[in-house]
Amino acid sequence: MADSRLSDGRSSRESRGCLETVIRRMAMSNPKRALVLVDVQEDYFDGSPLEIQYPNREDSLVKITEAIDAAAAASIPVIAVQHTMGRGAPVFNPDTKGFEVRPEVEARRQEGWKTVVKQFGSVYADTDVAQWLGERGVDTVTLVGYMTNNCILASAVEAEGLGFATEVLSDATGAINIANAAGFADAKTVHTTLMTVLNSNFAAVGTTDDWIVALGSGVNLPRNDLGSSAIEGARRAQVVAR
Repeated sequence: MADSRLSDGRSSRESRGCLETVIRRMAMSNPKRALVLVDVQEDYFDGSPLEIQYPNREDSLVKITEAIDAAAAASIPVIAVQHTMGRGAPVFNPDTKGFEVRPEVEARRQEGWKTVVKQFGSVYADTDVAQWLGERGVDTVTLVGYMTNNCILASAVEAEGLGFATEVLSDATGAINIANAAGFADAKTVHTTLMTVLNSNFAAVGTTDDWIVALGSGVNLPRNDLGSSAIEGARRAQVVAR
């Protein structure tokens, strides 16, 4: 049986316990949030090659609307982002229905929402989103929308350098099946893997229900870090190898 003790004499369980205590303390802060709706557009639903496959796109849309309703009740700012690839493009063409925001979102739009059209993956790239958030004292950005494997990932990563904490709602986002010269990954693998990667460093990942509770309590979503994720990953790999 493999030895579970670390080089400094503490068990991996003791180390994880210390890290979990730190995480719980981090969750006691009072974040100033904004909700960012990333590309909740018809092209992810309307028969294009980009149809969201996991989680179920209709289910994720319901969770997005629940997050919007909670944000409205808590009076936190909302940014609605749309992606464009320009006129004549096969997808995200501003002259086509595929560019439009889903009606479930449009029905909830309020006068105070900020609207952004972007051309890159990250919501921050070549936009004034970071400036707008900073002017409102926002320190924590909650991301919902599409796709996990592109714009959600890119936005969470760029936010670190801009000084924003990020939350990603796992059931209010979604991914597609991907295949290219490097290999193939089905949408469930893509989504769950990226949620795990994000939660190890770049974002706090939780469900919409978890987030609504945290929002009402004025605390951050709990998050892991790279150290605790590495320790737990090593432990699970040892279990699998036995």
